Amino acid sequence: MQLHIIARGKIARSPEDDLVQRYLKRIAWPVKHSELPDTGGTVPPEKLSPVRTVVLDETGKALSSTAFARILERWRDEGVRETRFLIGAADGHEEAVKAGADLLYSFGPATWPHLLCRAMLAEQLFRATAIIAGHPYHREGAR
Repeated sequence: MQLHIIARGKIARSPEDDLVQRYLKRIAWPVKHSELPDTGGTVPPEKLSPVRTVVLDETGKALSSTAFARILERWRDEGVRETRFLIGAADGHEEAVKAGADLLYSFGPATWPHLLCRAMLAEQLFRATAIIAGHPYHREGAR
């Protein structure tokens, strides 16, 4: 299953981009990273089917890393070809985008800068795929 991060705003060359790239390179699954302008622009058309959409939103569900991994694992096992992760700009997502999501996902009740969210998502995707593969990167119960 391809993991596709679609984020609003340009990350450019920055410490956040370095962190995103570090984690994306470590993921054994196919990964794609697309950027959209802060406003306007359209989400790239779906080339793989079936697709699942995860919208990162502060009102979404906060999941443990293991629970997040199990969702991705289940979708992969059901034949999902691509999972898209939408990260909004400063004002978040339109209601129609949130309503069309297969999962509203949150990194907790705090508000995070969208550039840092990309890095956090990239790390969680690496962690999830490591959990699924039985890799020791994730230590259950580690705090």
